[in-house]
Parts: sequence; structure tokens; C-alpha cells
Amino acid sequence: MRVLFIGDVVGSPGRRGLREAMPGLRERHAPDLIVVNGENSAGGVGITERTAGDLFETGAGVITTGNHVYRHREAYDFLEREQLVIRPANYPQGNPGRGYVVVEVAGMKLGVINLSGGVNLRVARSPFDAVDAILDRIEADAVLVDFHAEVSSEKVAMGWHLDGRVAAVLGTHTHVPTADGRVLPGGTAFISDVGMTGSRASVLGVKPELALRALITNMPTRFESAEEDVWVMGAVVEINQRGLADSIEPVLEPAPPAS
Repeated sequence: MRVLFIGDVVGSPGRRGLREAMPGLRERHAPDLIVVNGENSAGGVGITERTAGDLFETGAGVITTGNHVYRHREAYDFLEREQLVIRPANYPQGNPGRGYVVVEVAGMKLGVINLSGGVNLRVARSPFDAVDAILDRIEADAVLVDFHAEVSSEKVAMGWHLDGRVAAVLGTHTHVPTADGRVLPGGTAFISDVGMTGSRASVLGVKPELALRALITNMPTRFESAEEDVWVMGAVVEINQRGLADSIEPVLEPAPPAS
């Protein structure tokens, strides 16, 4: 089984870039499933039913999210209805949505789990405890984890914690791709952060002048998504019949111009 995972899609520039890049990505990588982190797909912060629809139309089979998942109140009912859009599993259990999903892919049952880091982010319980509890009850042949976390040490720790128990631990949230992609000794593909799908002429997807204004003045600033030089970032994971990874390959490429 080959899974193409796409890092945080930022605003309409990220959605457009992914749409234009998808034919080439499909041709080069021939994925059996595409998983997309869409938590910044709506105006650069949050997700809505409309932006999730755009990602599904582009080819996403499962959409993961993160700390901005509840930014738009209109998404709450949608998150309850749509099983293929998931939010961090270690949020309060009564919150809208669910933390994992199991899908049929290439003759296997693949579980996709969404987790939030506990360092410098607000969660209801430890991501380590939460994922252990899910793995005790999930019925899947293989499991992929989107770990949406702030600090690399926690992400690396999660990789080792799950090594040999899941197919992949893929870091998101910080928007900057890291160079540590590898298959750990137990057979789990790991990378601290796959990067973002959005403008590289930006500060993490935000127009530079706006990000600089906020950082320099410490005043409230309305962020807008930058539009130039959009890149698609992510990873391709090859999963074997044992439910572990044979390989992980980073994806970092400029999106084609709009057709």
C-alpha cells in the first residue's frame, strides 16, 4: 500500500496549488490513498465544510486537522457528520468530531489517527496515553499517525514510542519540512515535520509584512495567506502486508501555475 500524505494546506493558495499539482503527484507516486492535513485550509486558519470539499474533490481520501480545527463554528456540525475528517484524538471526548478513522485501502484496513502534541498546545490528555488506548481497540491492519505538535523533541519521542506498532508517524503543525525522514528500526516510518502546502514567499504561509508587523509591534494583526511561489510538501510511505513501512520519501515540489 502506498500512502501520499500532504502537509498543512494553507488557505486558498494552498488548495489551488494542491489541485494543480495533483495530476503530477498521482502519476509519479501512484498512491492508493491520499491523506491531507486541512486544518489551515480556510483562510489560513481552520477548516470548513467548503474547504474540506475542495480537498476531497482534489483527491483526499482522509483529512486530518490540528489545533485550529474549531476556529470556525460552522464546522462543528460538519465534523460530527463527516467521518473522513478527523480531529486530534486527545481533545475532550465530548468535542465535535472523532480522533481516528479506519478505511479500506488496497485490500487492507488502514487506521488514520490524529493527535495533538501536549507541549505548548492545549489538550485533554497525553497524546502517548491517548494513542495507546486507541491502538488497544482499533481494528486495522496498519495505522498511520498525524502528530500535530509544536516541538520536535515530542515528535521524535512519539516516533520511538510507536516504533514497530504503527506504519508511520508523520509530524505536522510547524510548517517547516525536516530532514530526518527515515524508517525506524522497528519498521515505523517517521519524520518530525512534512512541511506545508502553501507559499514559500511567506512566514509559514502568511504574508511576510503581516507576520513581521505582528512580531515587531506585538499588536493584533489580521493574517492573510501569501500567494506567490506555492509548494506542495508531504511524504510518501510504502506500507507492507505486515502493517509496517518499507520506505518513506519526502515530497517537496513547486506547484504548477494555474491552468
